[in-house]
Amino acid sequence: MYERYGHTGARDRQTIGFSTIRGGDVVGDHTVMFLGDGERVEISHKASSRMNFAAGAVRAAAWLAGKSAGLYSMRDVLGL
Repeated sequence: MYERYGHTGARDRQTIGFSTIRGGDVVGDHTVMFLGDGERVEISHKASSRMNFAAGAVRAAAWLAGKSAGLYSMRDVLGL
């Protein structure tokens, strides 16, 4: 279980905290935060349309067509 219903206070340093926000026309707001005492670094991605995600899925499916069974990543799809 990953829920923290009713839990407050400090989190174990070996765990990763997360939060989910759904509402309005938010379709894809993602922020990664690296936190320290008195400072933080944030990297954010904000999508205003689900078409971005659909286009990526179609690109990955087209790349996968004809490939043999195996484990692939987006690095493979993007040629990185």
